[in-house]
Amino acid sequence: MRNKSLFKQFAGYASLSVLGMIGMSCYILADTFFVSKGLGTNGLAALNLAIPVYNVIHGVGLMLGIGGATRYSVCKSRKEEGEANAVFTDTLYLAAVFSLFFVLAGAIFSEQIAHLLGADQQTISMTNTYLKVLLLFSPAFLLNDVLICFTRNDGAPRLAMLATLAGSFSNIVLDYVFIFPCRMGMFGAVFATGLAPVIGVGVSVTRFLRKKSGFHAAKTLPQWRHIRSNFALGFPSFVEQLSSAVVMIAFNAIILDLLGNVGVAAYGVVANISLVVLSVFTGIAQGTQPLVSRAHGESVPAKCRALLLFSVLSSILFAVLVYIVIFVFARPIAEIFNSEGNAEMGKIAANGLRLYFIAAPFAGINVALCSFFAAMEKPLPAHLLSLLRGLIVILPAAFLCSSLLGITGVWLSFPFTEALVAAVGAILIVLLRKKLFSHA
Repeated sequence: MRNKSLFKQFAGYASLSVLGMIGMSCYILADTFFVSKGLGTNGLAALNLAIPVYNVIHGVGLMLGIGGATRYSVCKSRKEEGEANAVFTDTLYLAAVFSLFFVLAGAIFSEQIAHLLGADQQTISMTNTYLKVLLLFSPAFLLNDVLICFTRNDGAPRLAMLATLAGSFSNIVLDYVFIFPCRMGMFGAVFATGLAPVIGVGVSVTRFLRKKSGFHAAKTLPQWRHIRSNFALGFPSFVEQLSSAVVMIAFNAIILDLLGNVGVAAYGVVANISLVVLSVFTGIAQGTQPLVSRAHGESVPAKCRALLLFSVLSSILFAVLVYIVIFVFARPIAEIFNSEGNAEMGKIAANGLRLYFIAAPFAGINVALCSFFAAMEKPLPAHLLSLLRGLIVILPAAFLCSSLLGITGVWLSFPFTEALVAAVGAILIVLLRKKLFSHA
């Protein structure tokens, strides 16, 4: 009966978190769809070159939000109210510092960043526009991520979901309005994306206005122990997003050399579908995290073990279903983003989808494990898995496999990496099982 009740809590938190994360992933997916229709292959290529910067901004937001909110949950479960509010305050301080850095980068260096990401004469103008506006809106993205994470950990997962979905749906509507009726081109696409977190923040703050929030900013100077905890516990989430950015940059460079802008546009389709799929895994993991942190704070190891099992099995089930759909409908999915009817791009994207998403079950396991270790305040194994899948294995695998198998090798490097890291994760769980489940 206890497990049944716990599963009901898990299902509630995870389902709301998944809906929210799917909505968040639609920020870029909506841009991809409308840009492909309104600006063609070069517009899609330019967008794909700029997306890694969005991953970095979102990664920082999740690092601060999840890192701070994880510690917040532990403090709340131990009735340390003052400490919990201090954690939230220091998270806001960090968000302000990173916001200043991103805004200055967008105002001064956006064109240089566009060149570094691989923009050429055909794509530089659109890439630069997207980057500049995106970076100038970074304070809204960071604050939105922080508020959503704390709201979810404060026992209001439904409001966290509504905040995310409100921003996402507004982005979809505004994307259409700005790109087509208003004919604002790439600026319209990114302006719609930038307004989305502003709307999300507006929804989140209603909890403060109704005086239902369990956290608030305190009059305190930054404290190093909170900052260190923020980075340590949130780092796996940052690495996950950073890895997406690094992988996209590396894959863009490799594919640009192999197939040119058509190949980059095809990879844009694969990468954006991947963004949505991975967001579901992240949603399951983030929905599980408050419950794991609470159980860990209360020293109930059986709950921690059961929640890990729920998270992993749910991720695997979803991954299998997704791969079946992608394998069967790869070509129609690719054609949704192929407004020019480019046969070569459609073929490359369809083949890429079928090979790339072999990784789905392993990726789901890895995201679940990284989040679980962080929620249990065991940052080192979470860091190891994050770095392995995000940088240490994937980059050598991509360059080696592409040199041996061409574009097929590029697609297969991702499942190879995720499978290897999943094996490492399983070994870590076995080695650490006494520390994790004997005195959680």
